[in-house]
Amino acid sequence: MLSSAFVFLTVFAAAAQAGKRGLCWPYYNSPLDPGVFNNGDGEVVAIYDYETYAPPSTNGNGGLGFIGMQRCLDCTSSPIADLYSRWQAQGWATVFTLNEPDVNGITPSQAASWYIQYINPLTIKKALPAVTSSTTSGQGLSWLSEMIAACAGQCYFDYINAHWYGTSFAEFQSFVESAHAQFPNYQLVITEFALTNPPGGQADQVTFFTQAFSFLDGASYVQLYFPFVATSPSLLQTNDPSAVSFVGTGSCLYNNDGSPSAVGNLMY
Repeated sequence: MLSSAFVFLTVFAAAAQAGKRGLCWPYYNSPLDPGVFNNGDGEVVAIYDYETYAPPSTNGNGGLGFIGMQRCLDCTSSPIADLYSRWQAQGWATVFTLNEPDVNGITPSQAASWYIQYINPLTIKKALPAVTSSTTSGQGLSWLSEMIAACAGQCYFDYINAHWYGTSFAEFQSFVESAHAQFPNYQLVITEFALTNPPGGQADQVTFFTQAFSFLDGASYVQLYFPFVATSPSLLQTNDPSAVSFVGTGSCLYNNDGSPSAVGNLMY
């Protein structure tokens, strides 16, 4: 009899060939069901929750491929000592690592040593830390270049991971293309992206994501992408007011009743 981990990996590998879209799933999302986006067409294939524990929801991972994320060097919610055992128990096909270390006081050399010790031993697909789209020296993709240099060829990875927030699709496209030009030998995963509080609210986000999804689907060097954020306006307002002040609620993939929003409907 096949193990559940083997079945999971096989299903995820097959699904990943069909689509690139995923759910960025906050820790406070337990009332919501990720399965509403898993309608059988294979466009939405993955889910991550910034943690190495299973997504909090009414329906587990909703039938999507869960990607564990060790978002910090050592977290109370996701202890680094439990990373290996949680991967083995849950059977991830991919692991994401540090969340925006370039703006959170983690040096490239510190990240490199940590990655070699804890991430290299995981014999699955691996993403380098998720960096911001900052163009300040020592942040964003320049921080990532410094980390790769500090690795001295000893960090084993498959994906460059980036976040983007800005004011236009043209700016987003330019950033993604620049990331590919800087790291042409690796696939990209875009694990957070949205417009920053556009004046037209949800309507502007719909226009942006319509363009962005089409572009990303056609970019052979993009493996997966996750619009920010797979939650509802009420949950975001209650639990993450800083995100509301930065992005607004128009990019939420859910309505307050748990149904797909106007942006969420683009995921299908």
